[in-house]
Amino acid sequence: MGGTKRRPYGSTAKTRQMVLAALGVVKVATAEQIRQLMCPGTASAQTVRNGCLDLARDGLVESLGSASRTNAGGHLVTEKLWNLSGPGLEAAAAELDRPMREMGGTARGAARAGAKHAVKVTDTISAFLQTPPEPTRPVPRKRPQSATTAVSSTPVGDDTDTGPTGVRERPQGLGQISSWATEVVLPVSGTLTTPGKNSPRADAVLTAPESGVPVMFVEVDNGTEDPIALSYKASRYREFFRRTVKVPGPSPHSYARPTPMWERLYGPLGREGYPPLAIVFTKQVGPTAMKNRIARVQHLTEAHWAGEYQEHGASYGSDERDGYTDYTDAVPILVTTLDRLREHGPLGPTWFRFGHRTWQTLPDALDNPDDHRDYRRRADERARRHKQQREQQEKQQERERQEEFERWKAEDAAAKAAKKPDPVCERCGGPLEGSRFEYDPLEDDAPPADGAHCASCRIQLTEPTSRLGRMIRRLVNGDGYPRP
Repeated sequence: MGGTKRRPYGSTAKTRQMVLAALGVVKVATAEQIRQLMCPGTASAQTVRNGCLDLARDGLVESLGSASRTNAGGHLVTEKLWNLSGPGLEAAAAELDRPMREMGGTARGAARAGAKHAVKVTDTISAFLQTPPEPTRPVPRKRPQSATTAVSSTPVGDDTDTGPTGVRERPQGLGQISSWATEVVLPVSGTLTTPGKNSPRADAVLTAPESGVPVMFVEVDNGTEDPIALSYKASRYREFFRRTVKVPGPSPHSYARPTPMWERLYGPLGREGYPPLAIVFTKQVGPTAMKNRIARVQHLTEAHWAGEYQEHGASYGSDERDGYTDYTDAVPILVTTLDRLREHGPLGPTWFRFGHRTWQTLPDALDNPDDHRDYRRRADERARRHKQQREQQEKQQERERQEEFERWKAEDAAAKAAKKPDPVCERCGGPLEGSRFEYDPLEDDAPPADGAHCASCRIQLTEPTSRLGRMIRRLVNGDGYPRP
């Protein structure tokens, strides 16, 4: 699109807004990096360069240095580095809707020095974002660009990897440009504006609660620092995470409760432990060298990520022991390489968490598979097994009691069947003889046993049956009539 007197390089308002937003976050970047961050679907970085040039005429951005990279064709490409000026920092704060105290500096010194570390931080943020490329349709220019524009906006070298004919699909990203902040001070003492000594400064901080990542701190390693320096950074992060501040209660009469400072700044995580610390290795080295460097950092930082093992008895009265790892005071440290982050995106199998066994997706890497939840699941499973065993034992005992009862009944029935039946009285059908253990007074009055009748029947059989006989009997016994 042809330029105007106000905008001689023909940039659109949207392009200038994207440039301000990008530089407001990453502070210093090349035009190609801004394109990858904000509009990877454009044909080339020339659109972004024109936006930078128009903003430079307004005094909002400036170029004080350059950076070199090797493109896909293996050619060395040198590009201008763009950074915000003082007024540009204010404009970027308005674009990002952030207060000026959170914007940081203009990074003019880093831009003059080539900003090698800042460039890698920008590449890392771009790999996190994985901004979906939206293809654009070239708009015919009303008039050709001037020679001045062409010379000042074209990078030195053969930039063959700009302007792909097709749009390459990217893996799913995480957050948006406004979700990021760089060079963030984390005071272990003091305040955010005047931090105490040894306070870490995070290379980048991601806040994307809508994507399940309330906060993540990112350190970019260019291979220039010793692993001991990285382990020292992890210790300072842990010191910051341990810091608490007093938060007033809901009412004036309630006590102020201590709250972690990081939670006060970024909100709760919704899980146990501290926020994750991601280390991204950007230096191109062989797989063996990278593996050794990761192993060395893992060993040196073990005290900060390992957690504390809590051992308990598996059950009452049992010698079996079980436990879990308490991650309340542990820093989840995740590592990856820039190439792997670009290839799989932040949600793919990109991360290796210290203490885990393999590369994992971000949700799996942030999970603690051996914490108290797993212990509780095992305890519930043990309780279920013990209950099942107890029920089986009770059922077995009940079966044994029932079998014993049935066996006793069978034996008793068999004994009764084998036993000779007791003789019965032929007249009344009762027992022929009384019990051997009880005295029967009828035996004294009854006639002698005849082997066929009981004592009562023998007495009745000997009684007279006629009226005269009964009368004589009463007279003899004296119980028939009352005496005068």
